[in-house]
Order: sequence, then structure tokens, then C-alpha cells
Amino acid sequence: MNSNIEYSGKPMHGKICMVTGAASGIGAVTAQALAQRGAAVILVDRNAEKGVITTHQIKQQTGNLAVEFMAADLSAQQEIRQLVQQFQRRHQRLDVLVNNAGAIFPQRQESVDGIEMTFALNYLAYFLLTNLLLDILKASSPARIVNTSSRAHARTQIHFDDLESRSDYRGIKAYEHSKLAIVLFTYELARRLEGTGVTANTLHPGVVATDFAANNRGMVGRLMRGVATHFAIHKGSKGLFTHLLQFVFLSPEQGAQTSIYLATAPEVVGVTGKYFVKCKAVPSSPASYDTATATRLWQISMARTHP
Repeated sequence: MNSNIEYSGKPMHGKICMVTGAASGIGAVTAQALAQRGAAVILVDRNAEKGVITTHQIKQQTGNLAVEFMAADLSAQQEIRQLVQQFQRRHQRLDVLVNNAGAIFPQRQESVDGIEMTFALNYLAYFLLTNLLLDILKASSPARIVNTSSRAHARTQIHFDDLESRSDYRGIKAYEHSKLAIVLFTYELARRLEGTGVTANTLHPGVVATDFAANNRGMVGRLMRGVATHFAIHKGSKGLFTHLLQFVFLSPEQGAQTSIYLATAPEVVGVTGKYFVKCKAVPSSPASYDTATATRLWQISMARTHP
């Protein structure tokens, strides 16, 4: 994980940023870019061993010692609450929150809270963590919230009759559903934050070769047929198959560019409620603009998380 991004000066000096899913992949690259710009950066990941190593590497490569790691399994709501408490004990402000953690699961499983894992980790974790940090974000205004979604959100609609995929579970469908929920959440959040100086935007990073959740070649095959997600290659996949995928997927450095842009670029100051691809605001799916759906989803999410 060695970013080629070059910055002149330290434009993020004095800023405090949190990046989830930051032990590897685009999260790690994003965290390093923020550190290169002089920000104090908190990396969050459930993999404590890898998180500590990545944090050390970022310090070495950037010379920025204001980089720290906080371990949390974001599929567990109690761990999210403990993360926020730990953060608040150490810091009095938060300028940028990058919600990046995510996964895809080939078989249905539930979190410790009894919630379908894809919905719990990919969406409800963003919802709960962000809401618990809203007061400190508002107090730090101007501040930014950056939510990683996917172009895969356009392949589905919100199914209120089966939010947790209890019938006919398919990993890729649950993933798509969670990514649409993120876009709807981002737009609703932007509306609710109007006038506070806190912006909320979402993005598609591209089809990125990371190790966050690769579970089988069948799902990767679907991606190669055009399902755009920041998906993963199984660590055990070697040889020609893995070699060929290098020509199909973006690198984490490439995939992180839009997250970095939204977290740092002066030209997006005040820009909110937008969906970005390749550092440009573009339309998201028609379903993502349904305000009635967004409001209902927000209410259900409040009931499931109690922030």
C-alpha cells in the first residue's frame, strides 16, 4: 500500500478524519492520503493486527505521527457505540468521516444483533456511526461525510417487505440492496443537515481489487460481466485467474481517488447530497431519489439502531 499521490504543503493540517474499513484496500489508501495532507487520521477496522500494521506503515511513509488505530467490528452496534466513546475521549472535533467498511456474504448470516450481516455492516453501521457522531461533526463545521456506495445500487429497489433478505437470499442482491440504502441515506442526511455546514456525499469507487470480502469466483464472474462494486478477490485465488483480474479491476489507489477528492477537495466545499463517480457528480438511480422511501428507511433505521 504505497500511494503515488503527491501533495504540496499540508492543506489538511489541524483537521481530524476518521476512515472505516481502513486496514487495507481503498480505506488504507484514503487514510494515507489524508495523512499525507497533514490531517490527524483515525483508522477503524475489525482486523486489529492488520490495522496496527497499516497505521505504522502510514506513519513511516508520510512522516505524520498523528495517525492512530481504533479496533471495532462495525456489524456490532455495541462496538460502534464503544468506538464513538473512545473517539470522544481522545478528540474534541471531527472534520471528515469516511464510511468505507463493507462486505459481501455468499450465505446468509446474522450479526450479533440478529440483523442480516450485509444490511448490518454495509448500511446500518454507516447510519448508526454517523448519527452518533453528528453532534461533534456539527460542532466542527464545516465538516464532511463521505459514504462509499456502488454503481450496483442501480440494480435494485428497497424491499421493505424483506429488508434482511430472509427469503431467497443471494449475496450479490443483498449487497446491491445495501448500496442503494446508502445512497438514500446520504441524500436524506444531506437534507436533514441543511444549514449546519456539514455535507454528505456518496460515491462509486469503481470495480476495485481489494481483499475486503472476496468469497468465491462465481461472484467475481458476475462483476466481470458488469456488476460494478468495490468487491474483493479471495486471498487463496492465485495463478492465471488472479493475474487476469489485474487487468479488469482498478487498483486500490485508483479506487480511492473519489473518496480522497470528496474528503479534501476545495471545490466541493458546500456541495452536498450528490453521487460521485470518477470525482464528478453524476445522477444516481431513479429509485435513489424517492424521498418517501428515504424517509421510511430512515425511520426503520432509527428503530433498528436507536442512535
